[in-house]
Amino acid sequence: MVSVLRRSWTAPALVALAAAIALSGCAAQPKKQRLVYEERPVELLYSTGSARLDAGQWAQAVDYFSEVERQHPYSEWSRRAILMTAYANYQAGNYIEAIGDADRFLALYPGNPSVGYAHYLKAVCYFDQIVDVGRDQASTGQALAALRDVTQRFPQTEYAADARLKIDMVNDQLAGKEMSVGRFYLRNGDTLAAIGRFQTVLQRYQTTTHTPEALYRLVEANLTLGLAEEAKRNGAVLGYNYPGDYWYGEAYSLLISKDLKPAVLPDAKAKRGFQLPFSKDPAKTVPPAVAEVPRPPGAG
Repeated sequence: MVSVLRRSWTAPALVALAAAIALSGCAAQPKKQRLVYEERPVELLYSTGSARLDAGQWAQAVDYFSEVERQHPYSEWSRRAILMTAYANYQAGNYIEAIGDADRFLALYPGNPSVGYAHYLKAVCYFDQIVDVGRDQASTGQALAALRDVTQRFPQTEYAADARLKIDMVNDQLAGKEMSVGRFYLRNGDTLAAIGRFQTVLQRYQTTTHTPEALYRLVEANLTLGLAEEAKRNGAVLGYNYPGDYWYGEAYSLLISKDLKPAVLPDAKAKRGFQLPFSKDPAKTVPPAVAEVPRPPGAG
């Protein structure tokens, strides 16, 4: 009876305590201040939003550009404000919101000269969400598709030029993922699966920085399977394309330790099956720096 009474007394108390904690937690969280609605000239709203953008006050910039749309929805300023809102959200790291703004612009103004920028900004939003190779690469795939779309739709623009550089970096990321999985398989004795991953790097991402290691890992894996001739051929390809690379030194040492030497590449007519179709200069496989994301055109 006592235990029943104790439970009946403690239950309301616990509920009250939980409510008090929840209320105090809500009180501790500062509320986001919303821009008070006030009819204002469109030029003033837009210029104030631009000033906030220049000051790095992204949230306030979004508020002012949103007011431009709300108070003057059919003006030329409203069209500009949508892209400026997308840009401000991008700078704030609000990628989902920025993509939504870009999509809204594309839906409302499909024939506008600034559609290239809207597509480009979407692609950059996906690009900036790419995570390390140890995690799921969904954003990487989205970024690659969106960047390729920019290069195909707007090939002669500055957006396409930057997108091509970013594509190199995305491919390097995807190759890194394949290498990570391949190493895991190799460590755990699943050698055939590992070989499949390393060959994928050579077939799809051969201009990335991961190619020399992929060739070395193929030497290592083929030796594990007792495929000496295949290992020697991979070593020869590695030596031909990256003669001074660290991974060629490792491959050479590994082959010598097995009383093997890398195969000698045949003459030029027969090289095709061995030589990789890219420069032997490893520096040229390093993705170059990418440009900063510009402000929307004609929206300053």
